Amino acid sequence: MNNKIARFLADRQPATPCLVFDIDRVEANFRAIRDALPLAQIYYAVKANPAPQILDRLVKLDSRFDAAGIEEVEACLAAGAAPSAISFGNTIKKISAIRRAHEAGVDMFAFDSDEELAKLAEHAPGARVYCRILVENDGADWPLSRKFGTTVAHARALMLRAGELGLDPFGLSFHVGSQQTTTGSYEAAIAKVAMLFTDLRDAGVNLRMVNLGGGFPVRYRDEVPGIDAFANAIMGAMTEHFGNAMPDMLIEPGRSVVGDAGVVSAEVVLVSRKGDDPVRWVYLDIGRFGGLAETEGEAIKYRFTTPHDGGETGPVAIAGPTCDGADILYERSNYRLPLALASGDRVEVLATGAYVTTYASQRFNGFAPLAEHYI
Repeated sequence: MNNKIARFLADRQPATPCLVFDIDRVEANFRAIRDALPLAQIYYAVKANPAPQILDRLVKLDSRFDAAGIEEVEACLAAGAAPSAISFGNTIKKISAIRRAHEAGVDMFAFDSDEELAKLAEHAPGARVYCRILVENDGADWPLSRKFGTTVAHARALMLRAGELGLDPFGLSFHVGSQQTTTGSYEAAIAKVAMLFTDLRDAGVNLRMVNLGGGFPVRYRDEVPGIDAFANAIMGAMTEHFGNAMPDMLIEPGRSVVGDAGVVSAEVVLVSRKGDDPVRWVYLDIGRFGGLAETEGEAIKYRFTTPHDGGETGPVAIAGPTCDGADILYERSNYRLPLALASGDRVEVLATGAYVTTYASQRFNGFAPLAEHYI
């Protein structure tokens, strides 16, 4: 937690649970990614956090945008993004969404199936399209495999068909999984896509782009490689497999742009024991349904700070406030919190700027959606 957020919490003491978000940190993160990968065009993954304040700042930084839905497309346009700076990157789109985006001037769309390709040909004629390839997600804390992407052989047939349907077969894409903690995953994926890229070019397809997706991690409980390590791996692999015939490179960072820019401030509702069990149960006023959905399967392991840090600690299970048995954040991940922690204490959940506010439920058990403060 940086000094700017700490000062806001100390001076304002906003009601909990709430997200306090440092917009200047977004700019610093964006610039760091741009400096590390100067040859790549950055398309911010809007789904990570679509707050207007974030989009406004990124437009000023000449960012481009990866939109997952028509509402995100329109939010980017409202923030001042040019239609040509928006990629409709979801491979699952309603016909009405394709039409609205195309009519608004968006001309780049993702797909991974015959059926989606046919929809694009009919409702976004002449658009640039790129096909998403299935790649391994080993090393990702939040994998994205299986639901998205297709096989290399199928992608080849799809890209050949795209030109026949009057579309512009612009490129290929992949995603190595969110919160990817290994650089080798990018190297393996680039090698896989490069073979198809070369094959399609030899077949007469005018491919010009490779979209490397997102996945760059932020630090939660454990250390992760920095952006420079990923940049070195990516550029090494791109140079090895494409040489001087380097295509346009797109990247879609989301978590790495906004993740460590936000802190959730929460209140301890209850600390209790179940009989003689040494593990205390710590219930917060935010849980999986309040925005911390990425604790599903204890995948994303957030860090916590308390007023009693530095004192003696003991094992805890951490849960949310709702009357749903699934509203448990951590029970198996060996969390320890101070023994002095008690009801009424404030707890900060660090690096919660990504995939939190938009995951919050709408008044489940009557709880209001997570409050947001952008500073």
